Amino acid sequence: MQRRTFISLLGGAAGWPLSARAQQQPMPVIGFLHSGSPGPAGDFVAAFRQSLSENGYVEGRNVAIEYRWAEGRNDRLSAMAAELVRRQVTVIVAMDTASAFAARAATNTIPIVFYTGGDPVQLGLVTSLSRPGGNLTGVVTLNVELAAKRLELLHELVPAANIIALLVNPTDSNVETTLKSVRAAAHDLGLQVHVLRASTEREIEDAFAALSKLQAGGVVIGPDVFFNTRSEQLGALASRHGVAAIYQYRAFALAGGLMSYSGDIAESHRLAGGYTGQILKGEKPADLPVQQATKIELIINLKASRTLGLTMPTALLVRADEVIE
Repeated sequence: MQRRTFISLLGGAAGWPLSARAQQQPMPVIGFLHSGSPGPAGDFVAAFRQSLSENGYVEGRNVAIEYRWAEGRNDRLSAMAAELVRRQVTVIVAMDTASAFAARAATNTIPIVFYTGGDPVQLGLVTSLSRPGGNLTGVVTLNVELAAKRLELLHELVPAANIIALLVNPTDSNVETTLKSVRAAAHDLGLQVHVLRASTEREIEDAFAALSKLQAGGVVIGPDVFFNTRSEQLGALASRHGVAAIYQYRAFALAGGLMSYSGDIAESHRLAGGYTGQILKGEKPADLPVQQATKIELIINLKASRTLGLTMPTALLVRADEVIE
């Protein structure tokens, strides 16, 4: 009896640790790093979480997400990335170019999924799109490359204007690419471009105040996360100063701005969520080619055009993906 009891207990003990270990495995943690603010990025974060859940990971149930928001202060990103590394997160999701550089500088072992609007090879984030190598992979849209096209669309709307302003954030990693492409397009169109720089809310105000002195007939808002988080401010300033403006993000048009032309940022976040799920399942970033989100949308706000006294060309309205009445 004692021997049978001992064997029974021994057999049961052999099974318990396996079950206990399965139940006690730590929940994976995603470090979510962003140079912007949570409010304006809410829809994008929702798209990321939805894609993550479709890949079997639901926040709070079987995965945790540690959010770090720089609130437009890119100088805070390095410390935030280092904090996530010390936290020993399972994967870092860097949802803009500045965050991607901060994460890459902080670790060469923790997997990183990035989102950028510029060419990640040209920026130096990865060695190639098909074989990124190292611990990084991610998603790229065409937002930086579309800056020249935004100038063309603005010129189509206000063809009599031969002076156009370009607002850029001097701290943006893609600023030189943006300047080069817009200046080349302006040369081809016979336009003069004045570059205005802003990296704070006050500098944005000052930039718009300078438009009348420059006699600028329109302004192209450069592609940058800092501007993304201030779409309402930009829309209000464009209306107050009576200037036609085009932007990289549909929230600008929704907030009363005239036009936006961009890649679908929500789609990019969904793709990033999918890759994050694959990495949590064991895939390596080096084996996941950088994905290119190809959907581009033109949003036109007719109310804003009427306020500015502009007649929207039929050719633009026909091409628009969405027209806000």
